[in-house]
Amino acid sequence: MPSALRSRTPRRLFASACAALFAILALASQAAVPPGVTQGATVEGITEYTLDNGLKVLLFPDATKPTTTVNVTYRVGSRQENYGETGMAHLLEHLLFKGTPTIPSIFQELGRRGMRFNGSTFFDRTNYFETFTASDENLDWALTMEADRMVNANVARKDLDTEMTVVRNEYESGENSPQRVLWGRMQSAAYDWHNYGNLTIGARSDIENVDIGRLQAYYRMYYQPDNAVLIVAGRFEPDRTLEKIVKAFGAIPKPTRALPVLYTTEPVQDGERSVTVRRVGGAQFVAALYHTVPGAHPDAIAMEALGEVMTVEPAGRLYKALVETKKATAVESWNFVLADPGDIIFWAQVPPGDSLAAARDILIATVEGVKAKPITAGEVDRVRAKALRQFDETFNDPQKLGVAISESIATGDWRLFFLQRDQWRKLTPGDVQRVALAYLKPANRTLGQFIPDAKPDRAPAPPNVDIVAMVKDYKGDPGISAGESFEPTPANLEARTQRFTLPNGMKVALLPKKTRGETVQMQIRLHQGDEASLKGMTPRGSIAASMLALGTRKHDHQAFEDALDALRAKLSISGSETETSARGQTVRAHLPDLLRLTSEALREPAFPATEFEKLKREQLTALEEQKTDPEAIAQRALQRWNNPYPKGDVRYVPTLDEEMAEIRNAKLDDVKRFYARFVGGANAELAIVGDFDPAATKALVTELFGSWKSPSPYTRVPNPYRAPAPTVLTAETSDKANATMFAKVALRINDRSDELPALIVVDRMLGASTDSRIPDRVREKEGLSYSIQTWLSPNSFEENSQLNLYAIFAPQNRERLSKAIGEELARAMKDGFTEAELADAKRSLLQARRIARAQDPSLASGLLAQAYLGRTWDYAQKIDAGIAAVTLEQANATLRKYVDPQAFAYSYAGDFAKKAP
Repeated sequence: MPSALRSRTPRRLFASACAALFAILALASQAAVPPGVTQGATVEGITEYTLDNGLKVLLFPDATKPTTTVNVTYRVGSRQENYGETGMAHLLEHLLFKGTPTIPSIFQELGRRGMRFNGSTFFDRTNYFETFTASDENLDWALTMEADRMVNANVARKDLDTEMTVVRNEYESGENSPQRVLWGRMQSAAYDWHNYGNLTIGARSDIENVDIGRLQAYYRMYYQPDNAVLIVAGRFEPDRTLEKIVKAFGAIPKPTRALPVLYTTEPVQDGERSVTVRRVGGAQFVAALYHTVPGAHPDAIAMEALGEVMTVEPAGRLYKALVETKKATAVESWNFVLADPGDIIFWAQVPPGDSLAAARDILIATVEGVKAKPITAGEVDRVRAKALRQFDETFNDPQKLGVAISESIATGDWRLFFLQRDQWRKLTPGDVQRVALAYLKPANRTLGQFIPDAKPDRAPAPPNVDIVAMVKDYKGDPGISAGESFEPTPANLEARTQRFTLPNGMKVALLPKKTRGETVQMQIRLHQGDEASLKGMTPRGSIAASMLALGTRKHDHQAFEDALDALRAKLSISGSETETSARGQTVRAHLPDLLRLTSEALREPAFPATEFEKLKREQLTALEEQKTDPEAIAQRALQRWNNPYPKGDVRYVPTLDEEMAEIRNAKLDDVKRFYARFVGGANAELAIVGDFDPAATKALVTELFGSWKSPSPYTRVPNPYRAPAPTVLTAETSDKANATMFAKVALRINDRSDELPALIVVDRMLGASTDSRIPDRVREKEGLSYSIQTWLSPNSFEENSQLNLYAIFAPQNRERLSKAIGEELARAMKDGFTEAELADAKRSLLQARRIARAQDPSLASGLLAQAYLGRTWDYAQKIDAGIAAVTLEQANATLRKYVDPQAFAYSYAGDFAKKAP
């Protein structure tokens, strides 16, 4: 869904060179340029073109991807809004999904085609993208649609009437977050005149009262080709695509109007500022905001590095000063890299009842104490490694790359994207120290108080940046390695998959294939215990799993994190009483070392006492915050409803207070004993997908895991069918602007049933997509919810699946929401679906399933499930074929057989006692 509540956008990209990509890049740079188009710079495989009407085009072909991403960035955001127009850029973003005279509903058409899509608005830009299976038909439609809505969007009063309430619901959702509310107040206090003082979501009064004439004029002013950049990335043929772009966009005339010149310059802050928010909430926050430089200035990267040096876990200065001393449970930094001088915010989350003043004083002393304790080379090297790894990850994903380049376009030029990576490489401790001393000072701070100062130590005026000179003749690095062109059909996946069993019983699945940037994904899952042996063990299993990556016998927590960064790798470990899971990502050269680190974490944990106490505090703080969160309250209430298991059973769902008590009372020795008794490798699965040597990997995983036994037997804890128990649960959450609803109904079916494909199609037509029955009625027609959907949870064993429903909404709209959902369920049961709905659902589902099989993490998860269930990719093919074969008669019969509208259990949480505004 479109969203404006974004604090940061990833800005790290790129990787090493490989000759295999040069041929692809050459195609892009040598593409025949049609009349009316001027070719510009080529940097690392991305080539710029400009149409006569001013539209800039960036082509980034990557034949290794089965998908194509089309991204359009408009250089307009909340910075261009006038008095009374706050939120207008974001509201317009929503209306651009409504339709044009030739496409009545873009929202529905995107869903019907199974495309992944989104839109987002921030201070300096609005962007839209769609990712789809690579084909001329899909590309033609996407380009034609984007050209159409660039100048022909309806922006009609009737659409505004319904979408305004959806956007207001999104605003209300943000008002539920204490951190988001505090952020908005701090931005407002920090800026005297510049529009960066207004969050993109806007003021409620402006959202509710926006004038349609002003909105249409805003659209006509900024949605023009000379204010836009079109990016096409992924699999496509450059020559033919450039011709398609000229055909779709070339007929749009070059505007005769001149864009407004924005000349407001924020003055240098001349003293401490403060803001206090008093509201219902489950957590305390303290934060310090400092004005910084324009995003194009080289010092912006030094400031970003400074934020990471302060907050990276566990070596960050604020982390050590606040989290490790139990003054706070979490710290983070937000660095806004914007067209004009932005800001950086340092955050600390403090448990209720703890001293906010103590945390505030330590935060300020640490952040502004760089003069006495200079930045070190080790600190810079650590955060540089993380940043460059993130650059690599983004560059290997055309969808992420397109969105990330949008941020550089908003900052001034798309090539800044590469320049900032180069600046990370050259960054020195002296650069970070200089920036810290210049900007992290009391007179430039917005916090919780104001103190006059006769001799303020003011920050320097932000420097101007000559972006044209910076990017002139810039070439960048040579391209990185390309992967192979691999069609992810079930047959191809099955032919490529290698399966074997280790001596201890662990099942392994390998899927080697050449990938862009030589990336590789790894997942492992360990099963443990049984219904009897796990009684009374909660929460020992989940805590034990969380502790595994927090220190081993060979590496303490920081050393383990440093080792991962050195490998350009990520590793996360989580679990419960019944299983422990690890997910990792790296590149071909470092897979062996990542596997060794994973084995070390799983088999040689140290369980350090200091990390155990920090983990408990973090978990308790997160649970404390749930006490006033409508979503968490409604979801937990529904999970507890019709749950027959006694306290102590692993299937029992505790109350929030019970769960907090369990964590408070948890003992490290008990956690260690749980690990020693249950965790092992005999009942386990391992999957690896991507660029690696299968023979060498097979030998290594045998060495690392083949002799690892499980200390206790494993039997899956059953989850038998329970007849539905319809109910309506209600929880009051005072002073929360947004309400939440969850609903569920048990279905007597499992994923081995021949009727499952029809049930999947029914879910898609009922509520699983933006153009499905319930979302279309509730969101599109009545504007009651920003987010509403259904989803099917099939059981692989017992005939005990579940159909779920979720929505957020304004509390005063509860009855209208319930009525609309009930009427749509009743209409489906009475009249059934239509042939058109069935055709759209089947096409969209098959496209979405194909796209999912193009994602390596999804493939690894699929291989784990197959190994556990004794399946192959033939099962995926069977489901695809089943979906394609579903008839309208079968779909309607399946709906009426399994879905009883009267059997749903509903759970609501919100401020229902409060009167509508």
